[in-house]
Amino acid sequence: MSITVRFCGAARTVTGSSYLFQTATGRFLVDCGLFQGQKTLKELNYGAFPFRPADIDAVLLTHAHIDHSGLLPKLVRAGFEGPILATRGTIDLCSYMLPDAGSIQESEVTQLNRRNASRGRKEVQPIYTQSDAIASLQSFRAVDYESWTDVIPGVRARYWNAGHLLGSASIELEIAEQGAARPMRVLLSGDVGPEAKLLQPDPEAPTDFDYVISESTYGDRVREATTPALRRQHLAAEVREAASAGGALLMPAFAVERTQELIVDLVDLMEHGEIPTAPIFLDSPLAIRATEVFRRHTESLDPSVDAARLLNSPHLKFTETADESKAIMRLSGFHIIIAASGMCDAGRIRHHLKRWLWNERATVLLAGFQANGTLGRFLQDGAKAVRIQGEEIKVAARIRMIDEYSGHADGAGMAGWIAARRPISRGLFLVHGEEGAIAGLAARVAGRIIPAARIYQPMLDDIYELAAPEPRVRDVDHRRRLAPEAVTRLDWHNEMSELMLDINDRIGAAADDRARGVIIRRLRRALEEKA
Repeated sequence: MSITVRFCGAARTVTGSSYLFQTATGRFLVDCGLFQGQKTLKELNYGAFPFRPADIDAVLLTHAHIDHSGLLPKLVRAGFEGPILATRGTIDLCSYMLPDAGSIQESEVTQLNRRNASRGRKEVQPIYTQSDAIASLQSFRAVDYESWTDVIPGVRARYWNAGHLLGSASIELEIAEQGAARPMRVLLSGDVGPEAKLLQPDPEAPTDFDYVISESTYGDRVREATTPALRRQHLAAEVREAASAGGALLMPAFAVERTQELIVDLVDLMEHGEIPTAPIFLDSPLAIRATEVFRRHTESLDPSVDAARLLNSPHLKFTETADESKAIMRLSGFHIIIAASGMCDAGRIRHHLKRWLWNERATVLLAGFQANGTLGRFLQDGAKAVRIQGEEIKVAARIRMIDEYSGHADGAGMAGWIAARRPISRGLFLVHGEEGAIAGLAARVAGRIIPAARIYQPMLDDIYELAAPEPRVRDVDHRRRLAPEAVTRLDWHNEMSELMLDINDRIGAAADDRARGVIIRRLRRALEEKA
């Protein structure tokens, strides 16, 4: 009997998580996430799925983050009619996050079509609409942690708290295997939280698997040991330095979990006089609604943190409407703005960056992973200028990074998590990481935790046969949606943006108009040359 898994996303990249399992009795997905980052990857969101949605019998969802759940409305619209199995916390968050994602897509496509019309280009359609997202919510079915749930005939699943996000799970599978004394056992990590996470318990999962499919977001990184108290001290130091500059402190943050953790610590620091008192603007309708979900689920959060009280602080200002958001931009003194998206590639944070990036009094504090090709990654890597909505913005603000609020375990943490799942008899698949992170985690676990020959690093759209003593790639000649290098390298859109910035810098630095004319004529001659 054939049992296969196709890596439809999060292969050599951290977004678009989606894994298609096929057995003799049916097909099911684990996650159906949105691709983020460079435009070449994001274009996959607009294309056809690499399978017929109507053929999928069920979806198992690890958690609510958009890179894991964000294409579910498109899947339902395209013909999927089965259940989406998720924890109650995940369902509550998705009930806000997916309609918000649909609304953002409609808004961004409207703006893009205005620009396309002026350039004589064709209109584009959103990946899905807010209405599509609301309709997809009817497909969700709640599951309890640590209880077996039937998925399709011969397959059952059990969810374990992954310690990453409210409702997040690692998913244990048992798949009937013909002729075997026991079912095939597979564990998908989802996103695994670090130790000492503020609002979540430590991750849990059982042992003894044939296969483990593990995330590796920070597989090549080891953080210094931290505690909630040390994390707050680091945050306090960053806030005090930003306050001394006298401008805005911009904190791009994922609307769910990261935002709530930052709010809890900022309010606590203000109450104890460790940072200056200042308004904290939560400028994200989704983050405001997600905060309400956290208030409703405080019983499942860390009981040592009075989250309900801290999330109701008078220091916290909600700005839900566009007019309220614009009003913040009139402020000039020290204030704190928390806005999505965490990678600066969408949402209201981009408008605040346009307002403040050029100002040396401002501080941008990055608080999470920045995927390759995103605006946040360019800022993290020290870009002197960036393009936002087609406009060049010089970067004079202080760009800072605080890693202790990451929702992901580091390389050492993931190695420990994998070791605790042993024995792993047939193979370990490393996913949800860029090439360097995957290679780093592979090197960390090879030999010491699992033989190197049993570690696999799949590429996008690879199909592995699992019902064999060793997994093997099937259909090596099947059509890929992207060449492997297109997934791992910056694309031509990024190179074009960098070239435009470099041209403007070179022309601006020229001694006089004659020198500028020489540069322009050389560029023109280069364009006229035949490749």
